[in-house]
Amino acid sequence: MNATNRTVVVTGIGATTPLGGDAASTWDGMLAGRSGVQALEGERWADLPVRIAAGCAVEPGESIPRPQARKLDRSAQFALIAAREAWADAGFTAKAGEDAAVDPHRLGTVIASGIGGVITLLDQYDVLKEKGVRKVSPHTVPMLMPNGPAANVGLEVGARAGVHTPVSACASGAEAIGYAIEMIRTGRADVVVAGGTEAAIHPLPIAAFGNMMAMSKSNDDPQGASRPYDVDRNGFVLGEGAGVVVLESAEHAARRGATVYCEAIGQGISADSHHITQPEPSGSGIAHALQNLMDSSDIKPAEIAHINAHATSTPLGDVAEIKALRKVFGDDVDHMALSATKSMTGHLLGGAGGVETVASVLALKNRVAPPTINIANLDPEADADVVRDEARKLPEGPITALNNSFGFGGHNVVLAFRTV
Repeated sequence: MNATNRTVVVTGIGATTPLGGDAASTWDGMLAGRSGVQALEGERWADLPVRIAAGCAVEPGESIPRPQARKLDRSAQFALIAAREAWADAGFTAKAGEDAAVDPHRLGTVIASGIGGVITLLDQYDVLKEKGVRKVSPHTVPMLMPNGPAANVGLEVGARAGVHTPVSACASGAEAIGYAIEMIRTGRADVVVAGGTEAAIHPLPIAAFGNMMAMSKSNDDPQGASRPYDVDRNGFVLGEGAGVVVLESAEHAARRGATVYCEAIGQGISADSHHITQPEPSGSGIAHALQNLMDSSDIKPAEIAHINAHATSTPLGDVAEIKALRKVFGDDVDHMALSATKSMTGHLLGGAGGVETVASVLALKNRVAPPTINIANLDPEADADVVRDEARKLPEGPITALNNSFGFGGHNVVLAFRTV
């Protein structure tokens, strides 16, 4: 099919996060302003500078049989759980080919991870050192591959139009969804299962992030540690989990009578080329991504009612994002309800864009913006309409939501969704 510029819609959502084992419980947790951050207890964590994290609320072993789980890294387990929920939510009852509603050659998968199977890699190295070569799992390589989650989801749903894994640090999940939108828009696929996953709560990544001063060391206040836009914010809190959406051409969705959440308008992408870990402080790279989105779509600033901000709770990053919004939208930012859901979930790295896309979709569906928690003293440089403490009703009529994701390496991705 050579069709281009086809309308893309969201027909299914799924998630497993520190707030809940599915999309509905995650959303309820966000609306309630509940933190999923906990203290890390035990000898394994005792010597670390950071002893807090946001682990998933429901262990994947509760829904994945042990024989299958043993062949999957934790990141792939999360991806599979979220994808299964999204696939069923979209109305599919079996894998492509077995379910006549979708042709496997017209079905793609794009599941991202910022780090991949890091827990498998580190744990199996410990096995090698402590127990010897013969005890290393023969499944180690497919488990540690960054494309392992995408490949396993592709196998699950029977995707044959392409299985892809963008790796762009904390922008990975959003980039995956943007890539999926383009797969449908340009005619490569009719349906794509897309999102992001991450499982990196392990002493080595935490020690490394902690030593580079990127993470909050508020060990005495786990649930208050992730505080975007607060004057005393001191770094992000590591989270884990996955968020997945089913994207579909509008024609394909209508043909099978699918329920549509919203339209996926498109993406804006740029790179800072400034520093391997620090954002460009004026927000110029982010502004270019925002402007690219606006230039490649029919979005008007006045219709943007909600933004799920990247806002990780770092001193530089939170302010750079708002500076970029002001550069592109000016005074229109004053009517854009800004939510920083990482204040509740922690930062899921490559999974963040997927989970926050699910939140953006539900914000449009329910016309409500989730709150940002833990802001005791709003930074004066956070010059935007930040939704604080309690969820807020969004306006009636056609509205658009943005989901911002930025990553180490200077990756900037902005996604846009619109009510239907």
